[in-house]
This record gives sequence, C-alpha cells and structure tokens, in this order.
Amino acid sequence: MLSRLCPNLYVDSLHHIDLSHLRDIGVRGIVFDIDNTVTMWGSNEIAPTTLKWLEGAKTHGFRVCLLSNNRKARIDDISRMLDIPSAKGFKPFGSAFRSALCLLGTSPQETTIIGDQIFTDILGGNRAGLYTILVQPMSTNEFITTKLLRRLEKIVLRKLACRGLLTRKD
Repeated sequence: MLSRLCPNLYVDSLHHIDLSHLRDIGVRGIVFDIDNTVTMWGSNEIAPTTLKWLEGAKTHGFRVCLLSNNRKARIDDISRMLDIPSAKGFKPFGSAFRSALCLLGTSPQETTIIGDQIFTDILGGNRAGLYTILVQPMSTNEFITTKLLRRLEKIVLRKLACRGLLTRKD
C-alpha cells in the first residue's frame, strides 16, 4: 500500500518541474490540482510566476487541464482565468482521473498529475497509472480535514524516505 502513496517526483513547487524532462519521459498531458498547487487554498489569485510556468507548459505542446474536488463555480472561474479546461471529480477515485484523461485525449502512461496531497492527487494518480508529482503546499491555510490528513502525510513521507522510496528534488 505504501508504494501507492509514493510520488514519482517530489519537488518544492511547479517551478521546480523541468518540462523538458517530462517531454523526455513521454509525457504529453498534465493534470493540475488547484488548491495549494496552482493557487493558494480558496484564492482565485495566481502568482505571475505560476502563470508563466503554466503558459510555458502550453507552449511546449503539453495538453493541460485542471482537476479538483472543489466547488464547480470556483473550478470554472480558475479554468476561464487560465484558459485551461477543467474537470470536477472526487479524487482519488478513478472516475475523476478518467474525466481528466478524456479532456486531454491522452493515455495514463503519457499523462502526469501534479498536486500537493498524497491521499488524493498521488494515490489517485498512481491508481490510474499516471506519472505522479507531489509539490509542497503553497500555504498552510486549508480545509480542516486536509489539515488533519497533513499529519498522516508527514508520517507517510518519513516512512517513504526511510525506505529510500522518496527523494525530494530541490
């Protein structure tokens, strides 16, 4: 079970992800979580550096979409703001990831999920066969259940690191 929680890549933020590396390993589609990955939790503001990185992904020819458990209205607002299609789905369930793959028109083997939560983004992405990238949350401001799960995430991250399964790329 622990391997299902292990990301393929662990970085500080989107900005530490090398798009050329993704291209080299065969990635054609990128699924992004919203809260604490692309924007701070509950915020519709997106940092200029994040906007630039997302535009870079599109210019490099990646197909991109958003996938979130959030309110549909908020997902739609951010989707319009970024000019990126979006899917609403309850991660980690497979139907959410299948919706994103359908939007992208890519197979699981050529798609990555980038998110900040092990028990939603990484678990769901691994179960769906995607390349998984865990980023550090942008903020500690979060939904109460997420705050509780963060404690368990820390334990999982320590166990993965102790077993040599997790290395963080800075």
